[in-house]
Amino acid sequence: MSISLGTGQFTGRSKLLLAGALVLLAGWFAWNALNQWRAEQAAGQLQVARDAVVSGTADAVRRHQQEMARQLELPAVKAAAAAGDPAAFELAFRDGMRDVEDVKVYPADLAQAYADPAAFGWSRLALLEQAVLDGHAAVRVVKDAGAARLGVAAPIQFGDQPSLVYIRLQLPRLTAALDGAVVPGSAYLGLRQGGYTVVEQGRRELGSGGEAMARAVPDTGLRVVAALPDIDAGPLGLGALPCAIVALLLLVLTTLVVIGPSRLPLAAIKRRQPQEPEEQGATLHQAMQEHLAAVPEVLPTAAATTVAEQAPAVAVAAAMFRAYDIRGVVGVDLNPAVAQLIGQAIGSELIERGLREIVVGRDGRLSGPELATGLIQGLRESGCEVFDIGLAPSPVAYFAAFHLRAGSCVVVTGSHNPPEYNGFKIVLGGETLSGEAITALHARIVEGRLNRAAVAGSLQQRDVSDDYIQRIAGDVQLERPLKVVADAGNGVAGLIAPALLEAIGAEVIPLHCEVDGNFPNHHPDPSDPANLEDLLATVKRFGADLGVAFDGDGDRLGVVTAEGKLIPADRLLMLFAADVLMRNPGAQVIYDVKCSGKLSDFVLRNGGSPLMWKTGHSLIKAKMRQTDAELAGEMSGHFFFKERWYGFDDGLYAAARLLEILSQREESVDEVMAEIPEPLSTPEIKVAVEEGTQHALVTLFAAAAQAQDSEFFAARLSTIDGLRADFADGWGLLRASNTTPALVLRFEGDDAQALERIRSLFRNQLAQLLPEVADSF
Repeated sequence: MSISLGTGQFTGRSKLLLAGALVLLAGWFAWNALNQWRAEQAAGQLQVARDAVVSGTADAVRRHQQEMARQLELPAVKAAAAAGDPAAFELAFRDGMRDVEDVKVYPADLAQAYADPAAFGWSRLALLEQAVLDGHAAVRVVKDAGAARLGVAAPIQFGDQPSLVYIRLQLPRLTAALDGAVVPGSAYLGLRQGGYTVVEQGRRELGSGGEAMARAVPDTGLRVVAALPDIDAGPLGLGALPCAIVALLLLVLTTLVVIGPSRLPLAAIKRRQPQEPEEQGATLHQAMQEHLAAVPEVLPTAAATTVAEQAPAVAVAAAMFRAYDIRGVVGVDLNPAVAQLIGQAIGSELIERGLREIVVGRDGRLSGPELATGLIQGLRESGCEVFDIGLAPSPVAYFAAFHLRAGSCVVVTGSHNPPEYNGFKIVLGGETLSGEAITALHARIVEGRLNRAAVAGSLQQRDVSDDYIQRIAGDVQLERPLKVVADAGNGVAGLIAPALLEAIGAEVIPLHCEVDGNFPNHHPDPSDPANLEDLLATVKRFGADLGVAFDGDGDRLGVVTAEGKLIPADRLLMLFAADVLMRNPGAQVIYDVKCSGKLSDFVLRNGGSPLMWKTGHSLIKAKMRQTDAELAGEMSGHFFFKERWYGFDDGLYAAARLLEILSQREESVDEVMAEIPEPLSTPEIKVAVEEGTQHALVTLFAAAAQAQDSEFFAARLSTIDGLRADFADGWGLLRASNTTPALVLRFEGDDAQALERIRSLFRNQLAQLLPEVADSF
């Protein structure tokens, strides 16, 4: 017996073999559909559990703050506090709150804690400092009585002395929400404070990737982290529903093979016409194509990617695409859908360059996880293979691009900008995108030139923090111990800085190293002296050798000395240059137009080749690659080491190299810096102007200054970035900000008289264009 299916004849045995193969294939698709469905269900359950834990933990923190406030208002407690009687205070406090493990009252100056903070406990000290700063009850996980406990502290008046009350409670009072959470068996859920995991559930081996789905507990230093195991994509990258549809279609096809056309209902049979013997029905291949044509999205074409030239449904603001990065206000310019389009555009550009692998990291901003998720989705949709390193400073992401041999990375970061901002720094094939390369991404989105891969790119979660620290510590070690205060400003550098500096041999006092996207202590911008007040005070309090500060994503460095002096970045660059040039005579050293005029002479005297260039980390990195420079720096605190490192801007690595230099000297930091020229100069002066006019104003100013009858005739003029006029006794600069609608000015002089003369020259010239700014600087 045989049946006819198309032009081929099949025996009964062949028919059964073919049917069996189709059943196996259908079973494989069905099994994958089940796996994908289970993974989607687990992801949904995990997100629900995570959000419930965030809400429950926030409620627990509020309850403890309210409970502390109520206890302090009890008549017996107030009476004991007014009398300044510690024993009576503790008894009265415990009477109203019986599960308190310990009650202590400390003077508000915390002299006992500062005398020996290691013995007192860093976490308890941080809690008490937070209570002083907040002015009300603070809640933290502390290490006390040899284990993790819940600590609550609040300011009180104890007798006639401002004081702090501290209570210790069992940890389950805080962790009950996570303890009771229903976590899918294959998943991981944890509660973290800084880099410490307080409590966790599920598969602990997934904990290193937990930051990818993290959510901050509002107004605390806590966050809930979550992770799922990597699930292999279905056949051809299909999800649960498409796999199920293909399985069903294969079963229908199996039925056709088994029962044959002759057994189908008459209406389904196309009768043959004897006069047309060549029409013998569809072949097996044709039959499959006919059945699958109804769902073309299920089985992609053989091409690796397609480009759908269609304008995006989501509006993407052109103003976000700036000179050095992409940046906008979350909820106004930026959301996950916009991040997905940006990811798809970046991925499309990467694919066009013949590359595919890319690293993604993010800073500690509250919007980071959802924006990173959208970005990764867009990158994978374009066909990129993604390494997600989670919460990490920008330089660690740059390092990961080298370490994982990807060569490309995107960092989701708002850098030093206010909390409501976020954005993307982009490196493709070792090139940091800037200027037209960034605006071209917006054009690609608007024009719809976005790759859509037939198979979504893979996603791997990796943690390279230890590799980063080991790489630096394997090369940099201090010759003598130095005590250093490290202030991360609650930015993501707090995850790495203390461990890194300890690994190279320093004694580290961490300050504001708990990652908190609200930046509760001060803004993470070390170029602003106002943000270094806490650091200065802590350096003096602990008798530290120096203090180092980092910006929000860890690529900039600020430094203060034991005597309370702020060291400008251009003077630090001189110190770094002297060190690098000892081993690399004649090497190129690049600095931006805002740096001291003394820097060029200093580099020359130390046997180097100075080169002034445009401001902007991406522009400096491009110039380094072009000139093969060993070192570069900007007045903003970006430092770029090619000697012994990779040439990207890295505030953490710069701090390590600084400590290495200082440890080789017996003098104090202030004595070492006294050997470096210290010119008389102004800080950056910013003059706000109308949006979009700053570059035109600088062009007009430069043209007037270069006129033959200009008062700038005695100066050496440079127009590589605005107008810089170097005189024999000082210099002045006017340039357009690339990030805000403002003009940026800076002046330097050999003495106060020279400084004021140059400043007045610029003021008078600018007043001809903007009379209203005559008195603004």
